Amino acid sequence: MQQDRLSDWLVNHDLVHRSLGFDCRGIETLQIKTEDWDSIAVISYVYGYNYLRSQCAYDVAPGGFLASVYHLTRIQYGIAKPEEVCIKVFAPRNNPRIPSVFWIWRSADFQERESYDMLGISYDNHPRLKRILMPESWIGWPLRKDYITPNFYEIQDAH
Repeated sequence: MQQDRLSDWLVNHDLVHRSLGFDCRGIETLQIKTEDWDSIAVISYVYGYNYLRSQCAYDVAPGGFLASVYHLTRIQYGIAKPEEVCIKVFAPRNNPRIPSVFWIWRSADFQERESYDMLGISYDNHPRLKRILMPESWIGWPLRKDYITPNFYEIQDAH
């Protein structure tokens, strides 16, 4: 099975996406609109991408979009080289909301929480979306490029 088959399938079924090319290992990266992500995530799972290898997020540019990145793998018995695809979903920085894929791939739980904690991306319908690394009282999103670091650090429980 070729790497671009998911992209071809999406085209054949009139599902809007954009190919961002292939990485050095031949894995295709697709851009999906935020409003289409929940249905395309379900379609990807049904299509055979049964493993969420990783989810991460990054700040594209100061004042620009935030991106949530999903590395999906199609694992089948007897296949030596699993098929992979990378999907990027971009959200506006002023209201970054993306549908959660926790209900499809349970491994998204802590990964989406970390993206929320560090960048402030809110994952709709996530069952436990709260800070995971920073204290609940922390103000701001430390990995955003426009984040202003406080001029103090409070050391808690440093005994």
